[in-house]
Parts: sequence; structure tokens; C-alpha cells
Amino acid sequence: MRLNGKKNNLIVLVRYCYHYFNQLLDLKIFLEIIMKLRACAAALISFCILSTPTNAEEVNVYSYRQPHLIAPLTDAFTEATGITVNVAFLKKGLIERLRAEGSRTPADLVFTVDISRLYAVVEAGLTQPLNKESINQNIPSDFRDPNGHWFGLTSRARIIYASNDRVAAGEITTYEDLANPKWKGRICTRSGTHPYTLALTAAHLYHHNEAETLAWLKAIKNNLARKPQGNDRAQIKAIWSGECDISLGNTYYMGKMLADPDQSAWAQSASIKFPVFEGGGTHVNISGVALTKAAPNKELAIQLIEFLSSPKAQEIYATDNFEYPVAPGSQAAPIVQSWGSFETDPVNLTAIAKLRGDALRLIEISDFDG
Repeated sequence: MRLNGKKNNLIVLVRYCYHYFNQLLDLKIFLEIIMKLRACAAALISFCILSTPTNAEEVNVYSYRQPHLIAPLTDAFTEATGITVNVAFLKKGLIERLRAEGSRTPADLVFTVDISRLYAVVEAGLTQPLNKESINQNIPSDFRDPNGHWFGLTSRARIIYASNDRVAAGEITTYEDLANPKWKGRICTRSGTHPYTLALTAAHLYHHNEAETLAWLKAIKNNLARKPQGNDRAQIKAIWSGECDISLGNTYYMGKMLADPDQSAWAQSASIKFPVFEGGGTHVNISGVALTKAAPNKELAIQLIEFLSSPKAQEIYATDNFEYPVAPGSQAAPIVQSWGSFETDPVNLTAIAKLRGDALRLIEISDFDG
């Protein structure tokens, strides 16, 4: 008899369940069903494994930057070598994931921005050293770990954006000048606990003692036009709107804003000033890479690091992101060069990273964001 409607379908379902419930009451039949299910599962797993094509020619990257930002690099590497690069975007939880995966991690490389993030991966014991002459020749000693655990590929300067209308040429030349009372109510910046601010504070601490750095932080806080907030672009927008006259920011934001029709007016209202530390140079940070401790494709990963360190690859990445390549003889994009030249602070960035904890403590004592 043909059954129609929800009621009849429900009757069929109940009868079906009742039939198998009776079967399950018989332990012997129940165990036979379980064994058959296990056999089916094992066969299915084996089929999937054997039918899935394997490709040993690949490198797996955990990246703090989104894949499309590093795609020009990875695509160029694949074109040159035939080696596939798989990129997983992990803006948060990168260290926790590597720890959880342990020796089973698929990750060969970590690609990230900011020395503190790179150093944190090293300090967690999740990297392995690499000493290859061709890589060392491409990356100056201040831009790589002395023990070979991380390598900087491009740099960006932490500079001062100044209003074209309200700040005179040469009016601010050092980071120490930010504490001058003449800037009271005229400075904007992002949070003191942001990695970029922490790195700059650590760099100040490298050149000065704790008491001087704490006094510097308190003086800057007193000079703020508003509480720390927003990203670097938001500070430049505040200059454009007249809320403040100077702000701290990374160089590459100028290029990104000029390329954005909705933000180009903000960028055109300000200019880049390259301050220095007294007795030092302009603070820079990096985009960099590290070889994971359990890299399953180690030799191929080393090939990728070697490629990334080359002047050609650095220029590709630096041009797309408005940064500075670090390889000797390499050139920044014309628009980046137009912002002017500067002397990089002559300090290995590991020394800055090691002071991050002390910098955070001083920022908290100063109640910088309060």
C-alpha cells in the first residue's frame, strides 16, 4: 500500500526504528553491527588515503599577513621552482596552534610582521636555527637573529606624520622631542599596548634608562590631543581634520592611503618626518620569517627562505607593501624613495624585542591609555 502525507511517513519511521531497536536488544546482533561499521570505516579511511594524491614538492606557511598580501612572492617562487606554497592565515593564536600541533605540525615556516611577534615564536621554542651563507649575505646582521632563528625581509620606519599647514620644516627631529611641552594638545597616537608602540618604547628604553623612558611616556601622554585610539590611518585622518598636528605611524600607510581614493586627502594633508633617537637613528621594524622546529619539508622551506631573502623577491614584496627591502643593492619603490632618506637605528632588533616586557610595564605604570 502506498503511504502519503506526514502522518504516514512518521508511521514508517517508527516501524523502521522499532525493527532495529529489537535487533539491538540482541547483543550478538549488536556486536556484529558494530564490527561491520568499524570495518566499513577502516575501508573508507584507507580508500581516502590511497586515493588522495600526494605532492612532496610543497611548503606550508603560517602567516600573520593575509595570503593575498604575500601572494606575489609565493607565486614568483612557485613559478621559479615548481614548489607549491600553501598559506594559512593566522592573525591570532599562531603560537598556541604550533604548540598544540607539536611534532605533527604541517607548518614549515612562520611569516609575520613586527619583531616582537617573531621573537615570541622563537622564545616559545617553536623554531630551529638556520645558518646559510647565501641568506646571511642578503640580510644584514641587524635584521636577523644572531643565532639564525629569524630573518627580516623588509623593513618599515616608525616615523612622525606632521601637518603640512601647522608644523614647520625641522620643527621636530627626534623621538625625544615628542615630550616637549610645545606639543601639548597636538599629538595623536594609537594604544600604548599595541606592538608598534611597544617596540618604539622598547627602542627608547634601549637608548635611555627606565626613569627617563617613564618620564618620556608621561610627557607624551600629557601632550596628547585625545586618548590613544584607532590605527595609524586614524591618526592621519585626525591630522587632516585638525584634531592634532602630529602623530606616530609606519611609513607604508602613506602609500596605502595615497592609493585609496577615500583616504588620499588624509595623506596629502601630512608629510613624513624621520626622527632619530639622540645618539642613534630612526626606529624600524620588519616583516620576517622563521623556520619551524618540526618543519616536515625543511629543505624545500629553506629554498623558500633563500628565495625570499633575494634582492628580487624583497623588491617585489617591498613594492607591493610600500616597505623597504633590506638586501644590499636592492631598491625601494620610487614613491617610497620620494619620502626621503634616513639612517636606521644601528641596533639588532633582538635587543629591542628583549625589552618588550619592560616597555609594557612602563607603559602600564604611566597609565598611557588612561
